[in-house]
Order: sequence, then C-alpha cells, then structure tokens
Amino acid sequence: MSTQADAVETSPAYGLFPADDFRITNGECADCDTIAQALWFFRKETIAVPRPGLPLAGFDPQLRAKEDVRRWNALTPPGSARDYPGLVWVGSPQVIEHARLAASGEHIQTAAGASRFSLAPRLESNRSFYNADSTDFFSQRELRLRGTWDHQDPAGFVARTIWPEDFRIDPATALKPIAATPAAIREFVRGEPRGGAQSAFASQLVWQRDPSAAQQRAGRPLIGIMLNGAQGDDDEAHGGHFGLVTGRVGAQGQMHEWLIANFYTLDSESEKGIIAAMLPLDSYLADLNSGQAWYRPSYMLVATLRDERTAVHLASALARVFNQFYRHQFVYQHAAANCTGISISTLRTIGWDVPALGSISWGKAIAGLPLVAVQTGSLSKGKAIFDYFTEDQTRLFPATAFEQASADLLQLVSGKATRVLTPYEEMLRQDVEEIILLRIPQLPSSRAWGDYPVAAVDEYRSRLPHDPAEHQIVPVGPRPFPPDLKDPGAPELKLLRSDFAVAAYAAGMLLLGGWLLRLLLRRRRGKDRSDAEPGNE
Repeated sequence: MSTQADAVETSPAYGLFPADDFRITNGECADCDTIAQALWFFRKETIAVPRPGLPLAGFDPQLRAKEDVRRWNALTPPGSARDYPGLVWVGSPQVIEHARLAASGEHIQTAAGASRFSLAPRLESNRSFYNADSTDFFSQRELRLRGTWDHQDPAGFVARTIWPEDFRIDPATALKPIAATPAAIREFVRGEPRGGAQSAFASQLVWQRDPSAAQQRAGRPLIGIMLNGAQGDDDEAHGGHFGLVTGRVGAQGQMHEWLIANFYTLDSESEKGIIAAMLPLDSYLADLNSGQAWYRPSYMLVATLRDERTAVHLASALARVFNQFYRHQFVYQHAAANCTGISISTLRTIGWDVPALGSISWGKAIAGLPLVAVQTGSLSKGKAIFDYFTEDQTRLFPATAFEQASADLLQLVSGKATRVLTPYEEMLRQDVEEIILLRIPQLPSSRAWGDYPVAAVDEYRSRLPHDPAEHQIVPVGPRPFPPDLKDPGAPELKLLRSDFAVAAYAAGMLLLGGWLLRLLLRRRRGKDRSDAEPGNE
C-alpha cells in the first residue's frame, strides 16, 4: 500500500501566482496579512495565503467598490502591479495526480502504488451526491485528487475534489472558426442535447492570430470567461452562474490550476457549502459538495495571451473587489450585484467595455412592483421584480454576459469592433493569440441532469412547473456578518433603483391623496353654499 509520503504533489500555481509564494493555513490564522473579514468566512476551511512581503491587493475603506477599482485602475497601468489575492480557497491541503480509481471505487493506483480511497462526507443540506455512476465515470480515466490522508489509516486517502485529467485543452484541436456574434456563441452553448450535460468534454479553437500559436500555447497566460448552466433540480437556478478566470495553459493543455473569481452571496449559508472566493478551477468545478460540475454543464471562453499584463491586471482588480466584498462595503443582490453584475462591472471599470443590452422593460417594472407586492404581500418581492426588469441584461443574465463578452472579444481581436478602443481593449487586441471554447459536461451523480442556462425571463418561466406548489426551491439559512467586523467608516450601501421607485410611489400616493382631499373639500364647500341659498328648501 502507498502512504502519504509517496504520492502527494502540490499545485505548482494558483492561477498566475506560483504556489511557492503561498502557505497553507486556515481562517483562524493569527499571523496572516489577509484582512480579518475575509478570514472570518474560512475559519474551518483550508486556504492558501501569500507569504510575508508579497504585494497584496488593497482597498480604500472610504470608497464603494466600483469607485475604488476605478481610482486604482487610473493609477495602475496594466502590467505595473502584480497584487496577490488575500487568500485562495483550496479546500484541501494535499494533491495526488495521475491516479486511477479501481472499478470497485475502494482503491486508487498511482506510480507509487495502491491506496485505499474514500470520500469527504456529504453535507446534510446537499440533496445529491456521488454514487455508482460517478465511480463508473471516474474509473475510466486518470484523476487529479485534492484531499487529505486519513489520520486513522496512513494508506487511505480521503478525496474532497475529483478532477478528470482528460478535461483539458486538446493540443491537437483544429481551427474551426465561428462568427463573432452573440448568436454564434449561443449556438455553441445550446448545440448539444441538454446543453451538453451528458456529452463529452470538448475544446474548439475558434480564432488564432497565427497557426504557430498552437505550438506555443503551453505556459501562455490567459483570461477565461466561465458560464455554468441551469440546474435540473432547483427552480431558482435556471439562469446559471458566471465567473472570470486567469491562469496559464498547462504543458498538455491542463486547466485545473486556473484561478476563478466566484462571487456568491455571503449572507446566507449555501446548501452545498459554497463560499465566495478566488479558488482553483478543479475545486470550483469538482469539489464533491460545492463543485459546479456536479450540478450542471459548463462552458468557457479561453483567450491565450502573448503577454500577461491584461490577465494580471484583471486578477489584481478582482482581488481588490473581493476585499470590498468581504468587508461588506457592498452586498450580493440577485439583480443589482449578482455574480454576473459584479464581474461585468469589474471588466468595464478596468477598461473592457462589454456591450450593454439595456433593461428588460421599465414599463413592466413600474407595473410589476405594486402588483407583485400586493399579490405576495411582500414589498421586498415587488422591489426585486422592479430591479430585475430595470437592470442591464448583460449584468443580469450569465448567459447574456457570456454571449456578449465572448462575441465582443472575437470582434476586438479580428478588427471588427466599431467603437474607439480603450487602452485595455487595445492591449487585448494586441495580446490575444488564440480563442478557444470549452464545453464541460456535468459529472454523473444522483443529481438530476442540468441544461443550458436561460437568457430571458420568458425562457425562465417556460421551465417552471405550472403549479407553484411544484417549484423546487432550496431553503438556506442566514450567515450574519459580525458587527465588530463592519467598518464604521465605510460608505453606506448604495440605494437600489427600487428604493427610489418606492419613494416615487409614496410621493405619488401623497399627491393623489392631497388632490382627492382638495377635490372633496371643494365639493363640500360648494354644497354648503348651495344649501345656504334661499329657495332651496
């Protein structure tokens, strides 16, 4: 039997940053330079933090996140700063590569020998988990595992993340161009049954500057755009999820150590154990509880770069936004500041002006707020409808953002963009070497199969059961933020559009009430004068 001294390897990098620049710890760390607010969320989690002396992403405590990033961006040309994230959520401290899982699912085989194999436990709130279908799938390929050695069994490995090593960019993938349009991107996402949930992993080279770029791909820095599909058993998750990725292409096209910025609500406990963080792509997709690939298919656009300046600038900006997020200088909101909105706003703030599509309908929003509030007896639900219908669709729907940003990048690099380019966009135009689309299937488990994400309200409604009682909604508990970690000098949270709408409705009601009262009084005075005139008895 193999032991922990034999087969453990470590990640060579977390995105663009060498793993040797970090040390493994947890959120209870007393000597970390990471801000206390960030550490609080990871008290019981394994994280990697930068070693002392390295430049950390900062923040301005007196500015809202967008203004903070805008000021930093104005003072920081791309490539001039390499700011490390305050933490990387790695989940588990140990890694085994090139492992083979026995058909029984009880052992793994590596070059060092065999080890007993078991799984990290399923969270009680997680409604689905690894099953025999999972074992059958994983036993057919080499695996990269994150986990820990069993303290009671030195020859036993407890896996938390199971990553298929054949999920990688195919070095031999042939050029197959597509149109630089949102419709072409949508066709790629929706081209397979169930959005590719049960299809094979696929990589498609859709643009390259020069045929020699493929031979130089290994080690290239990259920017990626992640789109996760719709879940098959959660009627609140048909819209999918969105994230931005940075890293380097592995020697054989590997992608597991890329770093994704996963913005997710901090104020409630996820039933899957998800915590908003920058984390390795294998953990993001394949953690046994929180991994997105266990719930739905996913899609990526990957742009390889001749220079890392735009990717490092993006990674540093995202780390800065996370500082503001952990500090609660802004909070996650499903319309105004969801995973898509935060990511797209960050891109726009540093100079990539991803095209906006505008709101769904202000008219429907104005009518919907009071109607939904009355129907549900909840003003907050009425306000939510208003904010949804008035938000820019590129900040609202993950699929729309993916389509618009992907098509826009294809237009930038191919010289088809019609607008005047910003300095950041000009760098992208110069630096992008290849653009590759990836389709990542859902991992088999007891979970229902997912699908491609919807990109419109009507599409969302079409997937809901007609009977509201049949809607699948997963209840989650709150995660109160400690008052002593809140900075009293931080700016107040920005008001929502629906807050102004409610104020306008209230003012309108007051004006209407005043007008009706005035009309009533005028009629009363007229009646009194009429009654006082002679001959009216």
